Parts: sequence; C-alpha cells; structure tokens
Amino acid sequence: MSPSMDVRTKPEATMEKTGPRDAKPAHARRRRLPLGLILAALALLAAAWYLFRPQPLRTELATATIGPMQVTVDNQGRVRIRDSYVLAAPVTARMARVALRDGDAVQRGQVLATLYPLPLDPRAHEGAQARLEAAQALLREAGLRAARADADLRLAVSERERAKRLAGENFLSAQAADKAIAAEAASRAEWEAARSRQAAAAADVRAAEAALIAADGGAKGDARAAEAALIAADGGAKGDARALPLLSPVDGYVLKVHEKSERIVAAGTPLVSVADASRYEIVVDVLSSDAVKVRPGQTMLLEGWGGARTLRATVRLVEPAAFTKISALGVEEQRVNVIADPVDALGPLGDAYRVEARIVVWETQRALRLPGSSVFRVGDAWHVFIVEGGRAHEREVRIGQRNQDEAQVLAGVSAGSVVVRYPGNALKDGARIEPAQ
Repeated sequence: MSPSMDVRTKPEATMEKTGPRDAKPAHARRRRLPLGLILAALALLAAAWYLFRPQPLRTELATATIGPMQVTVDNQGRVRIRDSYVLAAPVTARMARVALRDGDAVQRGQVLATLYPLPLDPRAHEGAQARLEAAQALLREAGLRAARADADLRLAVSERERAKRLAGENFLSAQAADKAIAAEAASRAEWEAARSRQAAAAADVRAAEAALIAADGGAKGDARAAEAALIAADGGAKGDARALPLLSPVDGYVLKVHEKSERIVAAGTPLVSVADASRYEIVVDVLSSDAVKVRPGQTMLLEGWGGARTLRATVRLVEPAAFTKISALGVEEQRVNVIADPVDALGPLGDAYRVEARIVVWETQRALRLPGSSVFRVGDAWHVFIVEGGRAHEREVRIGQRNQDEAQVLAGVSAGSVVVRYPGNALKDGARIEPAQ
C-alpha cells in the first residue's frame, strides 16, 4: 500500500510546489502595469509640452552706445542771389536794342542799356526832379547804413580777438569763440552788403541826374527833341549828348533781360536784372514751432544738391514774420524763412537751385544713444526692454534730446546694454526672446 500511496501523493506535492511558481509572475505583471501607464502618460505630457511650449519672440536688438549726436530741423531750401539789381528806365524814353543775353557776365560800370529820353512836360519834369531827390535821400541812407555796418564790423573783429585770447587762456569755451567768429563773418557780410547798396544808390542818383539833364534839354523846344529823335533813329553812332546809358552797379552776370527790342518805354519799366555772382544765400522755410529753436550762428548742413559732399552754411537771420503755406496734405501751416550764408563754396549751384537743409539746433560729441524705435511711452514716462539672460525686462529710462533716428539717455541704461527694437504688444516683461537675423 505504501508504494501506491507514494504514487498518489507525489503529484499533489508537485502541484503544491508548482502552483505558487505559476501565480508569482501574474502578480508581478499586475504590479508593473500601472508603472507603464505612468511612464507613457509622462512621455505624452513631455511631448505635448514640447509641441505646445511658448516659443521665444524673434525681435531686433540694438546696443546702447556713446558717440556724437545732433538734433536738426530739416526741410528743403533753395539758393538765392543775395543782392540783385533791377535797372529800370528813369524817364520815358526810346530804348536802343539790348545786345546782352541772360547769363552774360558783366563788369561794374559796363553799359547795359542805352536810353534816349523824350521831351518832358512840366509835370514830368517835376517828377524827374522828385525822383532825383528820392535817389539822393536813398544814397544818404545807404551811406549811414554803411557807416553803421563798418562800426559793427570793427566791434565784431575786436570781440573775436578777445574771445580767441580768452579761449586760449581757458577762460572761455571753444563754442563761445566759434560764435564770435561767426558773428564777425556775419558783420563782414553785412558791411559788404551795405557797401553794395551804397554803390547801387549812387548809380540811381547818377541815372536820375542824367534823366533830369535830358528833361531840361528836352523842355527847350520840340525842334531839338525831333532832332534828337532823328539822331537816335540813326543808332546814335555819332554820339548823342542826350543819350542816357544804364550802367551795371556790380561785377556779376545778367539774370534776365526784360526788354530786349528797341521801343519806347515808360518811366519805371524794368529793363535788365543783374546779380552779384559772388554773393549767395540759402533760404529755408520751417514750421514756426521749429523756428523758435533756431538761432543766428548755428550751423546749416546742405545735402541732396547733386554733389557727393555736404556743404556748410551759417544761419544769419530768422525772419521775424511768419507766413501761411498750404502743405501737400492741404493743411495750413505757419512757416518762417531762415536765411543762411554759405561757408563752403557752392560750386555749380546757382540762383533758385534746390538743396536739402539740416539746421543743427543741438549737438554733442559724447551722448549715450539708443535707437529711437526702442523707446516707448508708458503714461508720462519712457520705457525700454533690456535683454538679460535671453529674457526681456521692462525698465523706465529718462530721455534727453531726440532726433529722427536716435534718443539721448540720461538715466536708466548704461553703455553696452542690449535693448529691443520695435517692441510689440505681444512682448511682456520677462518674455523669452531670440534675436532676429
């Protein structure tokens, strides 16, 4: 019996031993299943974060630098003859044909036109006498103005010498010395202009005197007037004592011949316009709100005139009266003319040539600069975005002078700081950014 008992009990023992071995892997699989799900969920979350994570904003960056900076008032201007003279007929006369053409060079004292006065009645004679007296009064005024300009020039020369000496002893700034030099140049230009006006007034007196002499001669009888007319008809080649020549008051060139053909001209008719080719000025009209920033002696830069280099001029006058001008958009603007004298030679530029003028109203050689596109308003304050560690941080700054490209920073940013240009509404404090190519 014992052998059979051993046969029956061995399978049971075997089952008892194998049963726990088969159940253990199933239990382990039941414990590993939640861990796999957790790992899969974490991988899915990581992939979702990678796909939908906030992307850094691509922005243009700029660096705060120290260097020269200018603030200018810009507008188109034109070159203008400073002293032009219009020679007119002082009396009613027959004018001989003018041989000159526009642009011809003339010298002072050269005959530009020849008149043969017609007989005058007593009323016209009185008018000629009155014109002579007026010309003499203008000559006296021109002489007084020339004397005043001479006194101003002597004062400007002494002031320039004093400023130069004080600047050499470090008692005066170099800018003040430059202003004294500019004042001397302006005074010298005024002195030369006064001398030219005096010469022109003297020429007018001579013309009025000649007209009155011709009128006195013509008032003695129509017979002599007829004889003079016949002589004039022959061309006056034999030399008519009653011929009235109009002389050029300056060395220059002919701007315009108003009357070229031979004919009878009335008193006061413009005949020839003459310009002094050595004296030009620059005229720029600016808004009245900008004109209050412009002062005599400031530098004007001339660009866009057709040459490669920038020409310089010095502001001489800001006209005291404004005028109304309609802009290209149809808006009425109050504008003021700013007059400047060239410092550099204008070369091929002539009367009414166009230039692009920039009037320097403020400048410095050392300014902490930022691009004007990097600063923006927050209430009454200026702010910028400083880039540190790949993130943009909003910061308040204090701004000084500004021009169309740059802004002067007085506080809030140091040299070398990197800032964001053109900050948009999507850019917030602490946002990640990357530089745009």
